[in-house]
Amino acid sequence: MKKLGFVFVGLFLCYSATSFAQEKNVWRSLSEVSYKISEDQFGELYVPVFSDESKKLEGTVVEADGYIIPFEGMFKPEHIILSSLPLAECFFCGSGGPETVMEVMLTDPIKYTSKRVKVRGKLVLNGNDPEKLMYILKDAKLISE
Repeated sequence: MKKLGFVFVGLFLCYSATSFAQEKNVWRSLSEVSYKISEDQFGELYVPVFSDESKKLEGTVVEADGYIIPFEGMFKPEHIILSSLPLAECFFCGSGGPETVMEVMLTDPIKYTSKRVKVRGKLVLNGNDPEKLMYILKDAKLISE
């Protein structure tokens, strides 16, 4: 009987650790994306093809940490761009790809900081609107600076 109890405790701990690891490494899951070439009225564009792992996260509450991208004249305290990479390496300024950034729609405005921040919100995958980033976090809250 004790062995059975240890098995259940072990399975619970493994499941909990796996769930926590997914929360902790959301960027890793989101990095598993490929692209297909499509066309719209303006010409060719790359459309994301999300991995099964990313699709499982859609609509769930996730935590993401990273750096606020300070677009001059575009920073809105309730709508930010978060990069998993430091500014010099981010998608807009350096070597990162589009899978390393996300739009974050905050419920409460925040102040800009160059420090790493962590946010929590509901993940939306965007494969249709080329005017938006492919990852959007809605109803998000700043949970640490």
